[in-house]
Amino acid sequence: MGNIFLTLLLLSSIFSIASSRRGPSSSNIDWWCKLTPHPEPCKHYITQINPHSKIKHKNEFRGMLVHLALKLALGMQREAHVTLQNMETKKHRTVHGDCLKLYGNTIFHLNRTHHSLHLEKGSSPDDTQTWLATSLTNIRTCGTGAVELNAQDFMFPTESSNVTQMIRNGLAINADFMKYKESAAKNYTSETERTFPNWFSGHERKLLQSSSVKANYVVAKDGSGNFKTVQGALNAAAKRRYKTRFVIHVRKGVYRENIEVAVKNDNIMLVGDGMKNTIITSGRSVQAGYTTYSSATAGIDGLHFIARDITFQNIAGPQKGQAVALRSASDLSVFYRCAILGYQDTLMVHAQRQFYKQCQIYGTVDLIFGNAAVVFQNCKIFAKKPLDGQANMITAQGRDDPFQNTGITIHNSEIRAAPDLKPVVNKHNTFLGRPWQQYSRVVVLKTFMDTLVSPLGWSSWDDTDFALDTLYYGEYENSGPGSSVTNRVQWPGFHVITSPAEASRFTVNGLLTGSMWLPETTVPFTSGL
Repeated sequence: MGNIFLTLLLLSSIFSIASSRRGPSSSNIDWWCKLTPHPEPCKHYITQINPHSKIKHKNEFRGMLVHLALKLALGMQREAHVTLQNMETKKHRTVHGDCLKLYGNTIFHLNRTHHSLHLEKGSSPDDTQTWLATSLTNIRTCGTGAVELNAQDFMFPTESSNVTQMIRNGLAINADFMKYKESAAKNYTSETERTFPNWFSGHERKLLQSSSVKANYVVAKDGSGNFKTVQGALNAAAKRRYKTRFVIHVRKGVYRENIEVAVKNDNIMLVGDGMKNTIITSGRSVQAGYTTYSSATAGIDGLHFIARDITFQNIAGPQKGQAVALRSASDLSVFYRCAILGYQDTLMVHAQRQFYKQCQIYGTVDLIFGNAAVVFQNCKIFAKKPLDGQANMITAQGRDDPFQNTGITIHNSEIRAAPDLKPVVNKHNTFLGRPWQQYSRVVVLKTFMDTLVSPLGWSSWDDTDFALDTLYYGEYENSGPGSSVTNRVQWPGFHVITSPAEASRFTVNGLLTGSMWLPETTVPFTSGL
């Protein structure tokens, strides 16, 4: 029934683009709000602001929904600040700290969306959908942290559910404007450009591929640079007046620190001396009292982040549970020739549009997880030896709204056993993924899979039937002994993709509209299949 409802909802929304020119004959606000998944709060808040609103176009309605989401989010943030006095335990303070940051980031992206929609040449529908999807993910992540630390009595702002509903309404309406992107993606079924997507300029292409890069700051443990710590350089870079591309060279060494690139610290580029030589490492974990979100050795939020020739590592080990090496919510970001090392929850592709090229990623349970729109291209993914009784999960994708433009694509890559798993590879199942959220979406394209991959391919969530008919898992023209689809799961949401047009929906162009931004980064990429 849910799928039928969503299909009818989408069809009615698309039909209304044409009919909206005439305008409804009945109650104007009621008519528009019935196009959304949550019509009652829609009517309540629009009427509250202007009870005599006469909405003429879908564009105007979309702007109203974003404005309302922003207004409610500001109230949510104010309420969260007031509750600080009630934070009596460490776990409550940890969750509260996460939530304040995530609420702030939500307001940043809603503000960005609201501003862009009012410009003559503002954001694209894909931008709008990305930023709304990120806002929704941020609020959910706040709630997830409370569950992880067994802080279910944590007092969430009363406005949080209203903000969530208004963002979902905005996602549903903006989905109508996304249809043009979908039709454009069909034009890239066989294109194989060997340059980087359009978000990269020619200057940045040279930066990324040059053997010698002129750095604005140098980080060196021996004191020979501008800073001894990576965070010291990032903090100084955040104070610069103009947020143009800023290069920080991190010289050879092991940097034992947790780093953060703040949401307004844009255009940072971290350049190491090679993934074996420049290592940023820490050991935070959920078992040690952090949320999965705050356990990250590196947390990246600033827009247009680039990392090259560097390793991000979490050394907590398999006994400590969730322990993130790298967490990224940097929009239009690129990781090139990087290593990301950990065990459970190694790489948190939290939100926004991300691209990974020639990277090496090691882990065990939910190795790559989150709700970004992300493509891994020419990467090597290694499953390590998990704890006894555990199975490896290459992905756990977190799409929880049918209109979010998110998903994980693994393209022209390799999935293999790490050295510690090889001797016991038959004792542990390795699956391509499991559904973390209702509309989980993962596609594996033209990738080599070694014998470690289970013949079933994919795993349910804790032996339940959760999301099996609403997820989208796909495989297309893969190779290797683990790639046979003969004995794959028989779920409604699993697809053996045979159509290049269908597969192209999940390429750099299809999922990331990458040709619009990746060329500026200078990372080589394949836009199509």
